[in-house]
Amino acid sequence: MRAQNLIRSFVIGAVFAVTACSPPAATQPASEAARTSAPSPTPIPTATASPAPTPTAPSVRYVAIGASDTVGVGASDPAHGSWPARVATRLPAGATYANLGVSGSLASQASREQLPGAIAQRPTLVTIWLAVNDLNATVEPAAYAQALGEIVGGLLQRTDATIFVGNVPDLSVVPAYAQVDKTLLLARLTAYNQAITQVAAKNARRVLVVDLFTGSAELVSSATVAQDGFHPSDAGYQLIADRFANVMKASGVPLRS
Repeated sequence: MRAQNLIRSFVIGAVFAVTACSPPAATQPASEAARTSAPSPTPIPTATASPAPTPTAPSVRYVAIGASDTVGVGASDPAHGSWPARVATRLPAGATYANLGVSGSLASQASREQLPGAIAQRPTLVTIWLAVNDLNATVEPAAYAQALGEIVGGLLQRTDATIFVGNVPDLSVVPAYAQVDKTLLLARLTAYNQAITQVAAKNARRVLVVDLFTGSAELVSSATVAQDGFHPSDAGYQLIADRFANVMKASGVPLRS
């Protein structure tokens, strides 16, 4: 699945317009056909020879909210190679995992379309990585913050989940942004990342930021960006999964090595 027509035009000193990263529907994998409805949670298989007794309810119920990067666009096998799928393989035996990501989704769309399904799963663990599409669509940081806040607020009010929100890496060296003014791009990224930090800070006990910006050179190198020049490659998805997993483990999520 390749992102097409990512950047049409750019006006120096004002805002830049970039096309949303949703690829043509005809090229999407069949597994993405019904992303807006809540899928049945997928049990994480046990790695031990003797399975643990089946609990009344899974100890960890993981739900991923996001866009094409959450879906796994750019991976050789999106269903298993996306960063949430890689995180899910490290969850304890008996855990469940549901990926609700929708390619091209803005935060406001995810609030309407993914949040209800996420709540229905009764998650104990949620990841959110939504920002780049809003950035590309020139959504103002304040409007983005409001939409992200609605997702986080809904989860806080209606679930017991701990929420991990990824921020935006430095996109200045990503091929898709080659013609974008780097100073304005960095300013935009900074505003979005500040919005993410502010949303999380309102309930720091249950909402944690996964920093993908600091030291992000490894995330956007030629080896970690897919051939479409925009999405992560398999190597990139592994690095992103590691970033999320490290924060989760530090906060007490029982991940396997």
